[in-house]
Amino acid sequence: MNPPHTEPGPPAEPRRARGRPRKTADERDDGNRRQLLLQTAARLFRQQGFAATSTRDIAAAAGMQPGSPFYHFENKEALLASVMLEGMQRALATQAQALATQPADATPEQRLRRLVQAHFAVLLGPDSDFIPVMLYEWRSLSDTQRGDVIRLRTAYEATWVPVLQALQAAGRLRGDLHLVRLMIFGALNWSAQWYDPQRVAQGGATLDDLTDTAMDLFLQAHAAP
Repeated sequence: MNPPHTEPGPPAEPRRARGRPRKTADERDDGNRRQLLLQTAARLFRQQGFAATSTRDIAAAAGMQPGSPFYHFENKEALLASVMLEGMQRALATQAQALATQPADATPEQRLRRLVQAHFAVLLGPDSDFIPVMLYEWRSLSDTQRGDVIRLRTAYEATWVPVLQALQAAGRLRGDLHLVRLMIFGALNWSAQWYDPQRVAQGGATLDDLTDTAMDLFLQAHAAP
């Protein structure tokens, strides 16, 4: 039997996928573009200084249109603050990973060595422009931006406190611990001014060499009666 003849109805609407609509290729790439802008800005801010670097410079170096940075950041000051926050977040992640690989019975000396190694890695290793920018462009931040960075920096430095306290209790460090901590960070951070990783291939100091020297300086210098 033939089915009864009926008039064709309107075409069925395509079934919609549940959940959020799919992102376009440009939208999926937004995170990568933001990271590229941060890396490029960090490099130029370090090389040229914040005041001498324009958003047009950053966009050009990143291979983007002149107005592209403003899609991700309100202005150049917001980009600078994001560079510093990115640097501190990377430093915290590197520090946590370094300590997580140590055994539970690691000595205070071993823990300090690992902290120094991790600090040199974020300060002088690959993609290490972020922290130097924070160190030398600090005054370019607003009070609110500075407060955001300080919270991360305080969390980063707080990890060092119990290690330094244990070393002091063992007679390996002397003096006011607050001042000792400031002087240790001052010595480590100043290496960003003179260390050249390109010279390692020519027999220059490695980051492990710097760590060994720093440990000798910090501990042996304070261990004398």
